Amino acid sequence: MELVRILANAGHRPILVARGGRMESEIAEAGAEFIRLDVASKNPIRIFRNAFALARLIRVRHCDVIHAHGRAPAWSAYIASRLTRVPLLTSWYKGFREQNPLKRLYNGIMVLGYRVVASSDQLAELINDRYGTPWERIVVVPASVDVEKFDPAALSPDRIDVVRRAWGAAPDTKVILVLGRMLRRKGHHVMLLAAQRLKAMGLQNFICVFEDLGATRYAAELWDLVLAANIADVVRMAGQAEDRPAVYAAAAVAVSAATQPEGVQRAVLEAQAMACPVVVSDLGAGPEVVLAPPAIPEERMTGLRFSTGDDAALAASLIRLFSMPDQARRSIGARGRSWVMAQFTPALVAERTLRLYAEVVKQARRV
Repeated sequence: MELVRILANAGHRPILVARGGRMESEIAEAGAEFIRLDVASKNPIRIFRNAFALARLIRVRHCDVIHAHGRAPAWSAYIASRLTRVPLLTSWYKGFREQNPLKRLYNGIMVLGYRVVASSDQLAELINDRYGTPWERIVVVPASVDVEKFDPAALSPDRIDVVRRAWGAAPDTKVILVLGRMLRRKGHHVMLLAAQRLKAMGLQNFICVFEDLGATRYAAELWDLVLAANIADVVRMAGQAEDRPAVYAAAAVAVSAATQPEGVQRAVLEAQAMACPVVVSDLGAGPEVVLAPPAIPEERMTGLRFSTGDDAALAASLIRLFSMPDQARRSIGARGRSWVMAQFTPALVAERTLRLYAEVVKQARRV
């Protein structure tokens, strides 16, 4: 959606090809043409069929650029690119696991684009280290945040109270907001183990809020862990609230305990935009997303970082944050908002994106 808006607002004609879903009407309103095609399928026959369908579409619509945002569609897009000689871009939003050679082959399509777009410096380094992709072919374009929507000054206390009441949080309850869908790579189990430690250490008046109820095997494992660790009293599986600014404002801290490279999690940026301190794992966000010691002086930090998978380190980081004076925590939040406003606004991301597209089209026409 962000890319569609950027291109349409600049006078271009974006065409979105996808399986379809609840955002189709928003795509049309943003100025894109939507074409339904099951490009998410991993079936090899379907991938080849999609490739020829894309090639026909590219020729009929006289497309200048193909931009793939996932591995299965990237395979179809790559074949279509070779058939039409239209340059392909691929975007990395997270690091992909490579458990075996077959998985590495499947993931490798994401570095075969004319340019490889990474959402963070951390992912750019992973791409270069893993595949040896030349730096001149890697471009970093982060996500953006609507800093007008996510503005603590524009939020009424009533909106915050509604969210806290839904969580069952008393006025003096410290809310630890756990970011991310209920997937193993998001590290929810690490947060639960840290919560067990916090409770054993005697931390009072805190709850951990998980916003994805989940209906998976991993979700069931988490519930088993909650019961085994005797922390049901400090855990809330709340479901996602629609008032996102109020969610961040209602929390004392937002945590990303990701166990795989996440690139730029928009939620981490949104939390910082709302002046909410963040605690992230080494893989939850790169150093250019969250300013944390020891990479930067403490007087500049926007959050804390802990070793991936280390629940003891996560608990220690939370204790450290809660032990700070209120003014110190507010200062961390204020710096987080200033950092997002300086680096992740829609205007800055749009400028980088449009410059990338213009360069790719110009260079491709010379070939």
